[in-house]
Amino acid sequence: MLSLLRLMLRRNDSAGFWIGLRWDEHVGLATRTEVGNISTDHAMKKRPHKGGHRSGKQGRRQGRSSSALNVLYEDDAVVVVNKPAGLPSVPVRGSDTPSALSLLSAELRRKRQRALVVHRIDRFTSGILLFAKTESDRDALIRQFLGHTPVRQYLAVVRGHLGIKEGTLVHYFRREGMFQELTTERDSTAARAELKYSVERPLRAASLVRITLVTGLQNQIRVQFSAIGHPVIGDRKYHPAEASERRIARVALHAGHLQFVHPRSRDNISVECEVPADFQSLLQALRLPTGPRR
Repeated sequence: MLSLLRLMLRRNDSAGFWIGLRWDEHVGLATRTEVGNISTDHAMKKRPHKGGHRSGKQGRRQGRSSSALNVLYEDDAVVVVNKPAGLPSVPVRGSDTPSALSLLSAELRRKRQRALVVHRIDRFTSGILLFAKTESDRDALIRQFLGHTPVRQYLAVVRGHLGIKEGTLVHYFRREGMFQELTTERDSTAARAELKYSVERPLRAASLVRITLVTGLQNQIRVQFSAIGHPVIGDRKYHPAEASERRIARVALHAGHLQFVHPRSRDNISVECEVPADFQSLLQALRLPTGPRR
């Protein structure tokens, strides 16, 4: 099983070791190295939490927070958390800054459980982040992400009004240091980036867009929308002019929906996460004026 994962990740292998994980920053997945409806079988304790909507039966326990983390769903195999913007998904090398992984690991350690990384979202993106509790569960989930079968949806506020209200974006990236650079399909080092989008609401000189990832490369949404002239508001990394934005202090990007197959029960797990206050405030500030009543 591990040899299969290594083979599939070899092309994009890069960077980083944390607590026994090999991190591939290009595709946003982790694997071991030597260094819908929620229903679970009776052996698992289903634990939906406040702050996110899950379809299906309700669990016996109410929501809780793990320091800066709001746990949206938890059972014996997986944990789904709502990561606030500004908190790294995983530890930053050379820094003692807390991360979603370190906070969750500290809490689960008290129950003799582990938090294992399955995927990540950008530090300044808010929303849904999935962890596994055992290596076998993590391996099963990573195979899903490698196969692009989980449904991952984001909300973004982008500059301007898109001429096409629904569409598909396809680009090719080449990693240069901490940046994704646009390249062509002919580039032997290129990774294909694809997403689907629909405009949820026009705003003042901006648009609220719902995005479904087809692939899941690092910074993918930010790079692709910048490439078509509609950068995500607050994205200084790929659009330096956003440094002047004062209505939100981070990238206006939120991971709001995740659907995956449970690694044990094989049921579809569907988790929703509401946008945080700063995102709501930005939408309010950019709201189009309503016409006079007649």
